[in-house]
Amino acid sequence: MDAFLNESFPGSIAFGALGGPERRTEIVPLATGYETRNARWADSRRRYDAATGVRSLEDLRAVLALFEKACGRLYGFRLRDPFDHASSMAGNPPQPVDQSLGDGDGSTVRFPLIKTYGSGDLAYRRAIRLPVASSVRVAVAGAEQTAGTDFEVDSSTGDIVFSAAPSVGNSVTAGFLFDVPVRFDTDRLDLSLTHFEAGDIPSIPLVEIRM
Repeated sequence: MDAFLNESFPGSIAFGALGGPERRTEIVPLATGYETRNARWADSRRRYDAATGVRSLEDLRAVLALFEKACGRLYGFRLRDPFDHASSMAGNPPQPVDQSLGDGDGSTVRFPLIKTYGSGDLAYRRAIRLPVASSVRVAVAGAEQTAGTDFEVDSSTGDIVFSAAPSVGNSVTAGFLFDVPVRFDTDRLDLSLTHFEAGDIPSIPLVEIRM
């Protein structure tokens, strides 16, 4: 991965972050009072402000250290979204049947991880690039598979790679925890001391990056 640090934004600060998905929709009003709407982005993109998660001077120093290592906006890193970081929509511990990845065809061994939002023709299928490898559980036709023997997680793509291709028609499912690839959305941090062993920062903008 180009310009990416495989390390995480401080978890205690991320837990207090504000943010969520953003989409880009073009709306054209018509003379009749109706309107046409067009989605300019096929996928959502997440934005966060982590400043609300800063509780101490130690938190500020942790953000500063990562900002310097990431060279501002240059390098990306992992962020645990406090609202959406598990295969289960309810945020429950991963189960091997949480998400459908497709069906076996007897030759395909690589299955990208996805999380599906909603159902039917308009369901949104989100590609998961940064799973927590140790959390990934996989099943074929409902039977749980063994990590390291039956499958591995490709650390460069997040794909599930089977040692033997699932048989034709056998469903492939998975459960997992995951992070969001983000970068700082600023090349400047404004830090201040409020009182002894406490500090303040107005904004820590983070934006999801495509991988």
